[in-house]
Amino acid sequence: MDRSDVELILEAANFAAEKHKAQRRKDAEETPYINHPIGVARILSHEAGISDLVVLQAALLHDTVEDTNTTFPELEEKFGLEVKKVVEEVTDDKTLPKMRRKQLQIEHAPHCSHRAKLVKLADKLYNLRDLNRSTPQGWSEERVQEYFQWAFQVVNGLRDTNVVMEKQLDQLFKERGVTA
Repeated sequence: MDRSDVELILEAANFAAEKHKAQRRKDAEETPYINHPIGVARILSHEAGISDLVVLQAALLHDTVEDTNTTFPELEEKFGLEVKKVVEEVTDDKTLPKMRRKQLQIEHAPHCSHRAKLVKLADKLYNLRDLNRSTPQGWSEERVQEYFQWAFQVVNGLRDTNVVMEKQLDQLFKERGVTA
């Protein structure tokens, strides 16, 4: 990775940090939200061995349109068409009801680009680890288990993308007794 790649990754990290600066995760510690996209990018680079600049930028930016006032044209202008397209693939339409969004993730997972599948796998891995670490405020054990069941269905549509992340996800599902 050369200097310009590092600069582009840091630009995406800074953009995400600015956009998510007032947001917190739902865990008991109310962790700063930016920890999540940074953690997703770290899983991709450190654990899954991904060095694709577009994937790493998209990981850092993956929740900006869904959870902030960021627009797709803004992402395209700042980070290019390829990054925008990956973020677009992993962004839920918040105008739809929650259960419909969840169902669409299951249905769309097998049809995503390879890059989007990588981001989605790392996102699920981060979120499931986070759920095991700290149950979100107001979540029952039943709701956590339902999230694992739903994530299992999404991950099944992402199979044959990255063996390292899939093995780690399978271990989390096994520990929770989640099967097909």
